[in-house]
Amino acid sequence: MEKVELLAPAGDMEKLETALHFGADAVYFAGKNYGLRAMSSNFDEEEMKRAIERVHSANKKAYITINIYAHNKDFEGLEDYLKFLESIHVDAVLVSDIGVFNFIKEHSNLNIHISTQANSTNKYSVAAYEKMGASRVVLARELSLDEIKEIKSYNKDMELEAFVHGAMCISYSGRCLLSNYLTGRDANHGECVQACRWKYYISEESRRDQKLEIQEDDRGTYIMNSKDLCLIDEIDKIIEAGVSSLKIEGRMKSPYYVATVVNAYRRAIDLYYKLKAENKPYKVPKSIYNELFKASHRDYTKGFMFKDGKIRQNLESSSQEQTSKFVAIVKSVEKDGIWVEMRNRFMVGDTLEILSPTNAFQKKLTIDSMTDESGKSITDAKKVCQKVFIKTKIKNIEPLDILRK
Repeated sequence: MEKVELLAPAGDMEKLETALHFGADAVYFAGKNYGLRAMSSNFDEEEMKRAIERVHSANKKAYITINIYAHNKDFEGLEDYLKFLESIHVDAVLVSDIGVFNFIKEHSNLNIHISTQANSTNKYSVAAYEKMGASRVVLARELSLDEIKEIKSYNKDMELEAFVHGAMCISYSGRCLLSNYLTGRDANHGECVQACRWKYYISEESRRDQKLEIQEDDRGTYIMNSKDLCLIDEIDKIIEAGVSSLKIEGRMKSPYYVATVVNAYRRAIDLYYKLKAENKPYKVPKSIYNELFKASHRDYTKGFMFKDGKIRQNLESSSQEQTSKFVAIVKSVEKDGIWVEMRNRFMVGDTLEILSPTNAFQKKLTIDSMTDESGKSITDAKKVCQKVFIKTKIKNIEPLDILRK
């Protein structure tokens, strides 16, 4: 049985390497233009060329976002960009705008995936995109599982992709003017300031000094602040509904977020297929589910796909939280220990947990001693990006594994 694709965000080269290391089957990212994450580092052409080569060397796939809602001026230079993407053999491009779609069909042979921003919520729109020549549709997040099943039943040959984890937009699959209205930064050109996460009060015009009674705390109210999506305990149902690709949101998130979430979903997906082969029901272990609380997140929801009886807005706070801190990344492995690069302070005596795609996952490493690059013994790693050698006998640690506490 061909496994479902695990698709991970790659906002820069470090996140791309992290996604591949922790088990993503494909990554998605953007060039310097045409994508909906303008504040992400993104890739210039030389970086993109190297990124595609790296992805393909690992026998994985790379999808490039061209998913802005384009104005006339945005088409200047697009043909040359498409030729460049063809030359480096990208696996597909993600598109929202029908004009951009048609332009790509006329000027290239690129595979086209329809972005979630196109709001595909019914079987007939998916069928229309297939007739137009799209090879995949990223479904709107506002669909129920039953609707997805019906779409797949009607479009048997079309690949469907669905978000399973990450931040949710308060607007209809990202089509929002709030950022533009309040700050002049256009969400539909990748410049969203996430004004929906801000604190708001409400008052009547003639009583502006009086706050009306709405659900709030003493810091404000967060009526538009969505919880984060988390469907790791439902992936059996999503796969069996006919979805080909499970997508993680987060090109603006940290490498630690990418590592933690990709690792958890990789293990969950592999477990699903193992249990299926044994004719056993899928149930995600708590040890894997709890991983998702260790990376930056808001309170979780099952969104629209599954009704979990909870409201989808996080009314308490717009702040993110996590139960673990990323302290170092493994750079190289030697016979008696590991070289790591410090990201947050740690000291001799600390007990750290290993985040790894291997069976070193969740093993504890207590630091008895460490040395710097000159061989000097140190007790406190507090310089950002400082290289430190830690002695350990734990096996199967690999470069790009992460230490956390």
